[in-house]
Amino acid sequence: MNKNIFYILIVLAMIFWGASWISTKVLTTYVNAYEMVFLRMGICFISMIPIVYFLKMPYKMDLKTFILVVIASILLVLYSVFMFFGVDHGTGSFGGALVPTLIPIATYILVAILSKKTISLKHSFALVLGAFGVLNMLNVWNFQADEIFSKDNIYFVTISFLWAIITIITAKATKINAFVFTFYTYVISTFIIYILYIDNSIFQTVINYDFNFWFNVFVITILSTTFGTSIYFLGATKLGAKEVSSFVFLVPVSAIFLGAIFLGEEVGVNTMIGVVFAMISIYILNNLKFPKIFKKRV
Repeated sequence: MNKNIFYILIVLAMIFWGASWISTKVLTTYVNAYEMVFLRMGICFISMIPIVYFLKMPYKMDLKTFILVVIASILLVLYSVFMFFGVDHGTGSFGGALVPTLIPIATYILVAILSKKTISLKHSFALVLGAFGVLNMLNVWNFQADEIFSKDNIYFVTISFLWAIITIITAKATKINAFVFTFYTYVISTFIIYILYIDNSIFQTVINYDFNFWFNVFVITILSTTFGTSIYFLGATKLGAKEVSSFVFLVPVSAIFLGAIFLGEEVGVNTMIGVVFAMISIYILNNLKFPKIFKKRV
């Protein structure tokens, strides 16, 4: 697949990830964390079965890949549960800025440690620039200290590093199709959460929920997870963990604009400045060539 198409798909994935923060907040009024994770993972792996089958994707894996799948599945469960707790109890807007900002930073740091390499000055500058842009978008500078350092925000810090580790693990699984790898993580995650925490009464309960519930389930499953996370994992194998993680800066951008569209929130000057900084950061991190219109004419 063309690299430019990958970029477009990853941008769409990040938009759906941004929407998932809004939908998760809505779902906290319907179900608990474990029920949400069970529904999310279960619906996702079921929706992926036809894709794996009709495209005849190879489903076999060696022992090393299986171990990576199991580890990624456990981390994915923890990530999803902690995300729910963070949105439910913590400062949602700060978490929406903190998590996307920390994920690429954590990924770069962990990759540098594992590869025993230092982070280049250019990438360090880009990460700082991206972090500043995201924080500026949500006007973090005006938050109260007790909001920023709330113990509930520990959930957001934790899931940032969990996702960084998942990204690296996925990039290491080179002997299996990325989509199939993702499919297996959802299957195992579903059974882990079902065995440990789920009561069968959930099936009778959720069937009676309203359209609002099921619409938001659709956003966090089909759009955000089946499509969004699969594209992200696929990008990790095609582009590398460091490069694909930089696109996470777009998540708060999409969340802000979706909030403006559906919740009537104003898009202020700080938001626009933050968007510009985040986009410049992604541009630098991905080492893209300048378009011809910016080149000097001879």
